[in-house]
Amino acid sequence: MDLAQSGGAGLMGARVAALGLDVGRKRVGIAGCDGLGLLATGLMTLHRRSFAQDLEVFRQIVQERQVEVLVVGLPYRWDGSQGSQAHYTQAYGQRLGRALGLPVVYVDERCTSAAAIDLIHGEGRSPGHQKGLIDRKAAAIILQQWLDERRGVAAP
Repeated sequence: MDLAQSGGAGLMGARVAALGLDVGRKRVGIAGCDGLGLLATGLMTLHRRSFAQDLEVFRQIVQERQVEVLVVGLPYRWDGSQGSQAHYTQAYGQRLGRALGLPVVYVDERCTSAAAIDLIHGEGRSPGHQKGLIDRKAAAIILQQWLDERRGVAAP
């Protein structure tokens, strides 16, 4: 089954083991979900050094969480086109998916960083120099969006 085309609809009712990724050139925000696919939570922020080191971290997370799919936020431009960051993100996602033997699903991530900052403000904290926290929360928003879409839940 091609998850990118089906949105994962064939997985309804089954255990969900997905990672949400907010990919940047310096950091990757990583989120996971509960086994029912109801709630996404930020797990960690990977500070990137090399793809080989990234891969070792991902292999450990995939094994521990028995991950079956990677959900990657794709940063479209406001007009819906893909710029250089979207192409970079797709290439990284494809390379990571191949190396881990996992399917990759892309989700429109426009506004996720702004939404993550709003969440941090809502918690009474300042997002100031907490880029890693913003990345984790953005990854959780990306994954939650995918989880909600596959369950047919309308966006707020």
